Amino acid sequence: MISMLLSFYGAAALAQKPDINLPIIQTKYTADPAPYVHNDTVYLYTTHDEDGAEGFRMKDWLLYTSTDMVNWQDRGAVASLKDFKWFKGDNGAWAEQVVERNGKWYMYCPIHGHGIGVLVADSPYGPFKDPIGKPLAWEGDWFDIDPTVWIDDDGQAYMYWGNPQLKAVKLNEDMISYSDSIMHFPKINDYQEGPWFWKRNGNYYLAYASTCCPEGIGYAMSKGPLGPWEYKGHVMDHTLRTRGNHPGIIDYKGKSYCFGLNYDIFRLKTGRHAEQRSVSVAEMTYNADGTIQELPYFQECQLKQVEWLNPYRQVEAETMAWGYGLKTQPKNPWAQHDTWNQVVTHVDEGKYILVKGVDFRKGASRFEVSASCHMLGGSVEIRLDGVKGKCIGTVEIGNTRDDYKTFATKVKKVAGVHDLYLVFRGGDIQKENLFFLDWWKFSE
Repeated sequence: MISMLLSFYGAAALAQKPDINLPIIQTKYTADPAPYVHNDTVYLYTTHDEDGAEGFRMKDWLLYTSTDMVNWQDRGAVASLKDFKWFKGDNGAWAEQVVERNGKWYMYCPIHGHGIGVLVADSPYGPFKDPIGKPLAWEGDWFDIDPTVWIDDDGQAYMYWGNPQLKAVKLNEDMISYSDSIMHFPKINDYQEGPWFWKRNGNYYLAYASTCCPEGIGYAMSKGPLGPWEYKGHVMDHTLRTRGNHPGIIDYKGKSYCFGLNYDIFRLKTGRHAEQRSVSVAEMTYNADGTIQELPYFQECQLKQVEWLNPYRQVEAETMAWGYGLKTQPKNPWAQHDTWNQVVTHVDEGKYILVKGVDFRKGASRFEVSASCHMLGGSVEIRLDGVKGKCIGTVEIGNTRDDYKTFATKVKKVAGVHDLYLVFRGGDIQKENLFFLDWWKFSE
């Protein structure tokens, strides 16, 4: 399907098709989405498939944030295998989940073949530290993976996990220990791995990656936090369009969402398969009895913006709805705990950043952008509603050596809400790696 779409539309044009719901992160390969709602923000934690790996090559955990569900800001790697001093390997950072309790943030991390560890931070951005110096849960095999944690209304926290055996413990109030033994549960129909546990309107839910391969997203319901679990069907059926899946389900600003994963970005680039996955999300609907209406594949699902983006503030350049072919990296890669401050790289001729639903109100008059340019530089065309849409200004970016400097230009006044396209242009000599981008903003 992806290869057919690519040949028909082209990679750049796909992002402008309103009826195609493509992965929300394109600058890195991401998997195993673990969304968490705190105040007015969605914190999306993901695993990270290293570029160029054919199999699973996973060393750290990433974070993205959004307040509108379509534009996502890259916050960088917030934890890695190096945070577990008792683990000596360099691969195996599998599907995590993060929850907040009493001002502390707890990250539950499976390290493949070594059980489930836990990290704690004072902020959703880290730094995360290991409070116990050993696995939190491990029965000595390779199947203790994919933890999911929920804090019930009475304050009791539960952690489920396991492939293909479903397991659980009741966590102590400290969230880093448990007193009772590990519980094993009867087989739920179509259960494989990747459980996601939550409660809504008095019903308990367990969604999961359904039996491989290919995996779908199945789910079960219960009236109690420890079952018994009754299989209810699919949130998303098995499909050959993606080999694997992993659910993450939230309610946010009056809507429900199902996150999952697929291989669409890698296939868009190469037309073949490797373990280079990407996170997608779709709006999800409950029936009156609490069951879930089955979704089609992500490309055929809806994802609408829930609030407009304010351009009259400093917007980090790594905030985007689409940035195909671009990459991100820490602005200061040598700062141990400053990885959240990312910059956009691999800025080549014709590439662009798409920011959806930008509210210009009565109209902007000036555009500024912070950039670093080591060579000849280039320009940024400021366009509305398409790569070839109305150009309201162009800003030239010249050599800055190693510094980040602010470049500005006047823009034609356009009022209302528009999709913003920052289109990159080089000169006759230089077409690739034109500059790094840090942030941008408009002025009225």
